[in-house]
Formats: sequence, structure tokens, C-alpha cells
Amino acid sequence: MDLTSYVQEVSRQDFQKEFRHQAFWNKRLRTTGGRFFPQDGHLDFNPRIYQEFDLATFRKIVAHELCHYHLYYEGRGYRHGDRDFKALLAKVGGLRYAPSLNSDRKSLIYRCKNCKMVYYRQRKVNLEKYRCGRCRGRLERTT
Repeated sequence: MDLTSYVQEVSRQDFQKEFRHQAFWNKRLRTTGGRFFPQDGHLDFNPRIYQEFDLATFRKIVAHELCHYHLYYEGRGYRHGDRDFKALLAKVGGLRYAPSLNSDRKSLIYRCKNCKMVYYRQRKVNLEKYRCGRCRGRLERTT
């Protein structure tokens, strides 16, 4: 898929305006569907949104970013909290938030041997150094 031409097509159909810059895939995006860069006008999109969801969802993400783009170049409120942005987004049917992607991060689970308090952590805990915050008991890793 030629991303820039797809964004130009969505812009013509939904906004009746031209998209005059470039659109790129950015695989470093993790929690967002896309980004608009006012400095040079280009758009970045998360390729995982395109791969894991249907084209209709991706089109709504494109519409969201194009709302930022067109409002910025019209000199109107282009930020998420602005009234102009919210009205245009509702008009074109864009998504307010990107759908959540299944993250590859694993959650580590620790449990106190005394009081059975459960702790969820992203990083490993040094079991020799740290104790339970409730009863000062020793911790054990369950998964």
C-alpha cells in the first residue's frame, strides 16, 4: 500500500481538501495510531494498527490525523482539547483514541509468603533485597 496516496485519497473524500505532504510508517510508535508533525507537515502511522485491525479502523485513524493537519493549516484549534478539533473529528467519523494493541510486555507476579499479598511488576525484583510492604515477609515469584 502506498501510504501517502491513501492519505491523499482519504483527505479528498472525507475533507474535500488536498493533503500536500508525506505520510510514513513508523514502527517505533507503541501506544498511538499516528502522529502529526506541525514543523514540516508530515504524518506518521503505526503499522501495527494497519496489520492487526481492519482497513475501516485504519481509515478512522487517518481521519483523526488529517483533522490535526487541516485545522493546523487553517489556523484553527488543532489540539485534542480544542472545540474545532472535536467538531471536525465527529463530522468525519474519526476515532478519538487508538484501539489498544496487545503489548508484548510480560507482567511478573510476586507474592508474599506470609500474608499472600500479590505484586505485579514489569521488572525483576531482587528477592534478597526487597520484602513485602505490608508485613515485611519474604517474596516469591509465582510466574
